[in-house]
Amino acid sequence: MICIRLARGGKKKAPVFTLVAADRKSPRDGKFLEKLGQYVPKSEEPLNSIKTERIAEWVKNGAQLSDSVSSLFKKYKISI
Repeated sequence: MICIRLARGGKKKAPVFTLVAADRKSPRDGKFLEKLGQYVPKSEEPLNSIKTERIAEWVKNGAQLSDSVSSLFKKYKISI
């Protein structure tokens, strides 16, 4: 099953999360199918270059949003 989730990157105390489409069984920072955007919590614009069209296409094809991604979309009022 495919899920859209966050993969952690960046430095210590300065995280950068990448929204990725990945198999649910793969590790958090491991293999993924496609990069869909970035979330930088400590910046003025936390959600950078989100590909909403691609996310909607993945969801249409059966992918599920993780809990953290769905709460981020609700918080920043991004609809799919």
